[in-house]
Amino acid sequence: MKKLTLFITAILFSISVFAHGPTPQKVQESVTVNVSLDKAWGLVKDFGAIDKWHPAVKDTKIEKRGEDTYRILTLESGDKLEEKFRSIDEDLKKIKWEITKGKVPFTDFNSYMIVTKGANANESIIQWTSRFYRTYKLNPPIPEGQDDATAKAAVQGIVDNGIAGLKKTLESK
Repeated sequence: MKKLTLFITAILFSISVFAHGPTPQKVQESVTVNVSLDKAWGLVKDFGAIDKWHPAVKDTKIEKRGEDTYRILTLESGDKLEEKFRSIDEDLKKIKWEITKGKVPFTDFNSYMIVTKGANANESIIQWTSRFYRTYKLNPPIPEGQDDATAKAAVQGIVDNGIAGLKKTLESK
């Protein structure tokens, strides 16, 4: 009887291993910019200024809906994204937001940026962290274009281009 109970427990455990949904994904990049902490933070914390530094964003419109603030991004492709402002911490120099609407190959996207002082007096470090899931929430087989690799590549592109755009914009002023 003990062997039968052990056998059934082992089978149930092995089946439950495959019963979970997608694994959360993360992209985190940072860049050192040759500007003061105040200057770097001044641009990063301006929720409505992403079109000034992100090369994929053509226009930004800020909307208030009750207590919530949203930015509607018009991308260079013509597509639109809606992002919701989550919080800002002036002491930590940290801003958080999430994507709420848009045609993207990922879901449940939450992001934050932190600006810290660099090693030298006129140097800052900007770190961008994004967490998200693939579009397809069920177990395999996963449809093409809705997998982890597609989601991660898309977010990596957004973050890499944004970090490069921030550096270029900050250091050219």
